[in-house]
Amino acid sequence: MHDAFNQELNRELQYNVDTLQEFVRNNVPLLNEQQKQVYETLMQAVDNNTGGLFFLDAPGGTGKAFVISLILATIRSRCDIALALTSSGIAATLLDGGRTAHSALKLPLNLNTIDTPTCNISRSSAMGKLLMQCKLIVWDECTMAHKKSLEALNFTLKDLRRNNNIFGGLMICDDVGRRF
Repeated sequence: MHDAFNQELNRELQYNVDTLQEFVRNNVPLLNEQQKQVYETLMQAVDNNTGGLFFLDAPGGTGKAFVISLILATIRSRCDIALALTSSGIAATLLDGGRTAHSALKLPLNLNTIDTPTCNISRSSAMGKLLMQCKLIVWDECTMAHKKSLEALNFTLKDLRRNNNIFGGLMICDDVGRRF
């Protein structure tokens, strides 16, 4: 179990901190006013551990993916954990460190037949320990997933983090405007 946790942790901490810090330093000044407001609001929620569910909804070409990449880079440059999840395998290839929500969160395949769905993750599992340390989950296109996927994540995070706030007090962010 310890090896599995170390593998999960190493996967999320493998980023080159110097490269990320340079990316953040070079790109924060490029944010326009609206992007800067979104970036600062989300980073403040991360820094204050206020958690919540944030949806970035804007027309294509307005820089949502850029802002999300910058937020992920900022958190990871601090050696903190920020998970990048997607609803499809193709989308996972477009986010740095991206993977599918079903794979990472061990979501049940038969969500529509379960009254109270949960992720197949325990407190002692590698992913459970990782989620307890996580600062942010970006779930790209989570609105395309079954609503019970979000319910399962909400219930699981509340249990893992022993926090009854929405998503166990963890911040969840989604770019709902991206379309391929």
